[in-house]
Amino acid sequence: MRDRPRPHAIAVAGREAVAFARQALLLRHDVAEPVLPEGARDGDDVVVLLHGLFATAGVLRPMRAAIARQARGAGAGGPAILTAAVSYPLGPGVEALTGRLAATLGALPTGARLHLCGHSLGGVVCRFYAQESGDARVVQTISMASPFGGVPGARLIGLGGARDLDPASPVLRRILLGAARSRVPHLSVIAGGDSLVRSPIAHALPSGEVRVMAARGHNTLLFDNEVAALLVRRVLDLRSPPGTAASPTGPLPQDPGTAPGPPRDTAAPAGVTPRAAG
Repeated sequence: MRDRPRPHAIAVAGREAVAFARQALLLRHDVAEPVLPEGARDGDDVVVLLHGLFATAGVLRPMRAAIARQARGAGAGGPAILTAAVSYPLGPGVEALTGRLAATLGALPTGARLHLCGHSLGGVVCRFYAQESGDARVVQTISMASPFGGVPGARLIGLGGARDLDPASPVLRRILLGAARSRVPHLSVIAGGDSLVRSPIAHALPSGEVRVMAARGHNTLLFDNEVAALLVRRVLDLRSPPGTAASPTGPLPQDPGTAPGPPRDTAAPAGVTPRAAG
């Protein structure tokens, strides 16, 4: 007799199904033009969000709104924390998508502080840009459920971006080899319940930091208030002088008026933990 699915797994799958449905409703938005912050100035922190394969910048609307709420709730003083987002087509590979990202970033102030954050394939594009472009405005990169370890069979999809997610991809090899030498820090946000890859934590970027979000699926991260709070905390931490930043393992600000996400799995890392190069 087959074992019945555990209630925990059913709950994760249910939240992932809801996230997938929400994405479907948002796909039509923000497709034609990049979403750029109004009135951005030198010194402002801009969180630039990039979606995954088969999505658009529209799916990032809830995350952008949550970041704005979290920034207000954290009482962030000083320069503004703004957001931007850009859509990209299905066909091109990571190098071409990096060029599209560069064109969008060119519209932001030369003195802005850029925090590049991508979901799935978007995280790979963000990291490739940070390591290859030499853009001094980039403060950090953050990936959400990005498979830096590669996805077996991805090249069979026949799209450039998918081929670049193959485990033997030259693009992934360049990122992995260059990560330790890069001046730009990275945080891998891992979906502990990600069903698209085996052993999700193995897909974190080597030499970067890791945060495991237990009981979240691949797409659930996009609508998770704790993930938005983590992004805001990272921005604030890197705004502080060395040695004075708040500990990333401290409590995260809760989104006012909303319920917190699912409880963390105590077996997973409770905070941001260093990861050895390899």
